[in-house]
Amino acid sequence: QVRLVESGGGLVQAGDSVSLSCAASGRTFSNYATGWFRQAPGKERDFVAVISWTGTISYADYVKGRFTISRDNAKNTVYLQMNSLKPEDTAVYYCATANHYSTNAWDYGDWGQGTQVTVSS
Repeated sequence: QVRLVESGGGLVQAGDSVSLSCAASGRTFSNYATGWFRQAPGKERDFVAVISWTGTISYADYVKGRFTISRDNAKNTVYLQMNSLKPEDTAVYYCATANHYSTNAWDYGDWGQGTQVTVSS
């Protein structure tokens, strides 16, 4: 059984940094694409970043240059370093895995429970 657990969210001020972690059991991240998505209240779940099993990385335009996705194969953990946070980054952040490299949420079959990030102005 696959289980993804996000951690690291919280309440921060605009301009601050937060690092999110996604730990997996029952799945080896280095064999899958792992994505970060976010969902604000009343909005759809949006793509944030993805790292493929080969290490190919892609970011949404609205986080490019501020967020960094990385993976530690030894710890089987994927991270999302978020810098220069803005109030519009406020959302629940989810990690998920897919069998192929994708920026579309519908391609991801296993999801974590999410972690809230709130950025105050």
